[in-house]
Amino acid sequence: MNILDILLLSVALAMDCFALSILSGIFMGKRDWRVILQMSFFFGLFQALFPLIGWAGTSHFSHLFQQFDHWIAFGLLLFIGVQMIYEHYHPEVKRFDPSKLKTQLIMAVADSIDAFAVGISFACTGYDKLSSLTFPLWSIGIVSFLFSVVGCLLGIHSGSRIRKILKPELVGGIILIVIGLKILLTHLMGWE
Repeated sequence: MNILDILLLSVALAMDCFALSILSGIFMGKRDWRVILQMSFFFGLFQALFPLIGWAGTSHFSHLFQQFDHWIAFGLLLFIGVQMIYEHYHPEVKRFDPSKLKTQLIMAVADSIDAFAVGISFACTGYDKLSSLTFPLWSIGIVSFLFSVVGCLLGIHSGSRIRKILKPELVGGIILIVIGLKILLTHLMGWE
């Protein structure tokens, strides 16, 4: 892969981070740099970490993980999505809170599981040394981090208008379920 391919791959992986960050920004409603940077850090970290794990484990256990990775990502996103939809219809229930560490970690892991396959593809396309992964992993991590920061800020900026028009718990829950379904169907149907 050349530099342009790696940058395009980084952008493709960061798109789900971007969508989840917009959603999180809508819920945050105000700019809290600690939360924005922490969440963006986790998105970038896990988007870079999972390809590394996929690359490292290719010869040992990738065949086992590949059979279930899409189900794990789907299950985590489905869980959060259903919880958010439930909260929409039951206002007495505690709301989705992207400022919580647990929520950030679940979103970051669920969104990054499909990046495991990218690491397997690295191993299959000639990245045979850890040092050869330096640029791709940094690129994926940094682009995901930046897209997450921008997504949060966009969500915060347009959040008050969106809240007036849409019910974010309902729409957000549906978006998370759709992202989970996309991951699941991409793997089951062999879509790219």
